[in-house]
This record gives sequence, structure tokens and C-alpha cells, in this order.
Amino acid sequence: MSRVVELARLMQGNEAAAEGALAAGVRFFAGYPITPSTEVAEIMAERLPRLGGKFIQMEDEIASMAAIIGASLTGVKSLTATSGPGFSLMQENIGFAAMAEVPCVIVNVQRSGPSTGMPTAPAQGDVMQARWGTHGDHPVIALCPSSVREAYDLAIRSVNLAEKYRMPVILLMDEVIGHLRERVVLPLPDEIEIINRREPQEAPADYYAYRADETGVPPMANFGTGYRYHVTGLAHDEKGNPTNDPARAEGLLLRLHDKLNLNLDDILIEDSRSLDDAEVVVLAYGATARPARQAVKEARQQNIKAGLYRPLTLWPFPTASVDRLARQARTIIVPEMNLGQYRIEVERVVRGRANVVGVNRVNGELIAPGEILQAILEVV
Repeated sequence: MSRVVELARLMQGNEAAAEGALAAGVRFFAGYPITPSTEVAEIMAERLPRLGGKFIQMEDEIASMAAIIGASLTGVKSLTATSGPGFSLMQENIGFAAMAEVPCVIVNVQRSGPSTGMPTAPAQGDVMQARWGTHGDHPVIALCPSSVREAYDLAIRSVNLAEKYRMPVILLMDEVIGHLRERVVLPLPDEIEIINRREPQEAPADYYAYRADETGVPPMANFGTGYRYHVTGLAHDEKGNPTNDPARAEGLLLRLHDKLNLNLDDILIEDSRSLDDAEVVVLAYGATARPARQAVKEARQQNIKAGLYRPLTLWPFPTASVDRLARQARTIIVPEMNLGQYRIEVERVVRGRANVVGVNRVNGELIAPGEILQAILEVV
């Protein structure tokens, strides 16, 4: 009981994301205020100095992304937060972080768009941008919470994955989750898994910054510790020196993707309900999973064999799980606060083996349970 009294808190989703990042060891934040993510920056501005960290309000999102890359190269776990147009501005430097293998975390609290759109209204319009926003065939990890507690947990996981796999990780929230307040019970500090980047064991003269071992992830020497190496967004060799050699360039890009492809069991996380006998599956993520859960519950009360599948890792796409759903269900319903961005990926994997139906809304309001239930009733 004392533990619950001590750690139970009424928290907002943005607050939970900030506190989770701090619990994971983030000690540097650079960002520019933008609705609906600003609370993340405000909390970081207050909390980081007390923990010996640094907060900098930058002139724009381009500079914010550059700053957290620089801080991470010195060994400091780093975070930024943004939304909509700010996420667009960060894309070039997100690509740089992917190519140079620099760990960092971007919290994107999605809002309605395009352009300025409706800054205070929810949407899930950055799903494809999170995957393909920067140019080239870059790897990406994007996690998506559906509750305040998950915002906390996935913020920790985002930092851990960034450090473990040396890459930028996106915490893809939406305005509903960012501004939702719920009672949460936080884990004790000794219950939290903390992962730090692997540091080189060899002497500085023998160090190759981009030579991977069997894990596919090179150890990372922090600037200022006596190791000297070149960091570039250009295709590069194992020392970081730019190269136009086709074999080396292709080998580098394939290794960057293999870091994910060979570790999907570690990276992919999901949740499901009532799937054992489900003939209709609702595939939902983020805030939309909350009304989806209620719709499935009401469908079951009407003796409809409905189930819920919820990917918490949006990218990499959970191909194997969706493939299993396609072999089991007659229909997969994908509700989204966009015009069908994730549904396109579901259709790609399903390949016509099941009917794929979208329930879409782009008016700045959350999809209601009744809309999803109606879609279920129409296909049974």
C-alpha cells in the first residue's frame, strides 16, 4: 500500500513521456515550443537542471535536432520533442543520425495537418512520415503508446533502443494521449531496465567507429574520451571516411537495416485481446485503440467474434503478426485519424487473403466506439 501511495500519480501523457525519458537517463534536451508537445519541453526545462542535465531552447527544429545529435556524440542521452511542421523540419538531420548511427529520441505528438492545420486537434497523420520522412532507404524505429503509463514505459524503451542499436528512435504519440490525464503507478527505479551504448574495449589507435561485430552494432566511443573518428552523413567506410565505393556503400546500408531485421524479436512489441477465435480483427494504434477496445467489447456482447490487435511498435512493421491475422480473420478493420496511412501497409501484407476496411476521420476529433462497432456490424 505504501508503494502505491508513494508512486501513484495523476499524470498527463506529455509529462509521462518526459519523466520516462529522465528515468532512462536522458540528460540533454534541445527543442522549440510547438503545440501539442510543449509540455515535454516545459517539464524538461524544470527537471533537467535539478538532475545535472542541460536544457536549451533552440531557434528552430532543425537546430534542435542538430543539437541533440551533437550532445549524443559526447555520450549524453539526448531528446527532443515536436509536432507536425517541426517534425518535417527535423527530417534531414534524422537521416544524418541514422547514417552516422547516433543514438537520440524524437517525441512527436501528432496534430491535425497538413501545414499549420488545426494545432490543438488530434490526428495520426505522421505515421508514414515517421517511416519515410527523410530521404533514402533509412532504418527507423517508431513506438506508439495508447495510455499515459505506456507513454512513460515507451519513452524508457525508446531511449534504450536508441542506445542499444545506435540510431534515432521516434516516440510517435498523438494529441489525445499527449494531453490525456490518467492515474498511473510508476515502477520503482530498481525495476526499470536501463540500457547504455556499448563502448569500445580496444585502444584508440585500434578503434574503427563503424566496424560491427556479430550484433551488427558497432561499439560507440564518446567524443572527449581520447578516441578520434570522422562523423559524416556521407556513405563511409569503417573508419567513418567518405567513400564512393559501391560495395562499401551498399554494405553499410544493408548493415543499417540488418540491425533491425535481425533483432525484430527484441524490437517489436504488441498487445491483443480476444484474438483466439476472432473472425473480425480491429487493428488499431495510439489513441484510436481506446475506442477500438470498447467497440470489440460491445461486439462480443452481441456474440460477434471480434478481436483487437494493437501494435506498440509501428515501425518496423509487424509483418509476421499481420500475416497471421490474414490467415485467421475474414476482415481486418483499421481505424485511423488519417486517410489510411497504416491501412496501406496492412493491405500490402494481407495480399487479398482477408478483407481490409478502413475507418477514417480527419476532422480533428477522435473516432468514436460506435463508428468502429458499425464497421464491425457491416462485415459480419
